Amino acid sequence: MGVSLKDVARRAGVSIKTVSNVVNNYPHVTPQMRAKVQQAIDELGYRPNLTARHLRKGRTGIIALAVPEFGNPYFAELAGAVVDAAARHDYTVLVDHTAGEREKELLVSQGFRAQVIDGLILSPIHLETEDLTARTGTAPLVLLGEREYEAPYDHIAIDNVAAAREAVRHLIGLGHRRIAFIGSRTGRERQPAHLRLRGWREEHAAAGLTADEKLVVVTDGYGRQDGAAAMAALLDSGERPDAVFAYNDLIAIGAMRTLTERGLSVPGDVAVVGFDDIEESRYGATTLTTVSPDKEAIARLAVDSLVERLTGDETRAPRRERPGYRLIVRESTVPGGPRPGP
Repeated sequence: MGVSLKDVARRAGVSIKTVSNVVNNYPHVTPQMRAKVQQAIDELGYRPNLTARHLRKGRTGIIALAVPEFGNPYFAELAGAVVDAAARHDYTVLVDHTAGEREKELLVSQGFRAQVIDGLILSPIHLETEDLTARTGTAPLVLLGEREYEAPYDHIAIDNVAAAREAVRHLIGLGHRRIAFIGSRTGRERQPAHLRLRGWREEHAAAGLTADEKLVVVTDGYGRQDGAAAMAALLDSGERPDAVFAYNDLIAIGAMRTLTERGLSVPGDVAVVGFDDIEESRYGATTLTTVSPDKEAIARLAVDSLVERLTGDETRAPRRERPGYRLIVRESTVPGGPRPGP
């Protein structure tokens, strides 16, 4: 039989109510009493029944995280950070996969798991503002991702335009003038790809340079194969760049593979910058310079916002949080740069 609150209370010589107050971290317990109860908890190995605690509050103790791509290491790393952040609030995370399909995103956002979860963190690809404003699900929702929405939900996203400008500024500062952007998309002007492309254009203008639109390459997807194919198409067109800013690390890694196969060196012939700072970017034959979003901060802000909705003022105005990021310079732009490591 497990250790109960009554057992802890008997060991500490206090009431069950006092032990409950300590376990639930109520502020009005004196430091001396808290230390006395904590000592009894440690000695007996007491573990609170989190399920019962949540049920008493009318909750399940489960939040959902819905992401578009399990195969993209960025989302795997982000999911791990969300699980860690949720654990600090005694929540379990159910991870859902939308495959970036509109129908699945709609299904998830409308609350088809409403009887199972207390709230949802969603990273959408195809949902529009009108989809979100028409949402009928009652579970609190927090949006992730850099797509822009005018919807009444908390939204956690880094500043894509500023981050892209920093990446391009780095390349311009190294003397590059023919900087390609690989990973552009057609349609939906508020997608992250459009925002990063805007940063590419704005930084060229700020440096007094003319951005060559022939160096902008649209890709069908965001994987390694897309980057490899796009780089090959660019080289075959005769528009050889001296640097590449890729939409994400996977595209950058694919592009670097094509450059190597064509007998071009990175960064000697073509410098490359990615975006996301996935673990793979640190351990290739040539480590990748990349924009590194603060994944831990993104996860923490998302979970904290969701828990605040569940336990605090559900009517407060929606917030847009801007987690930090940094440009990590490695060998793909500076020969002899750090490898491996952040």
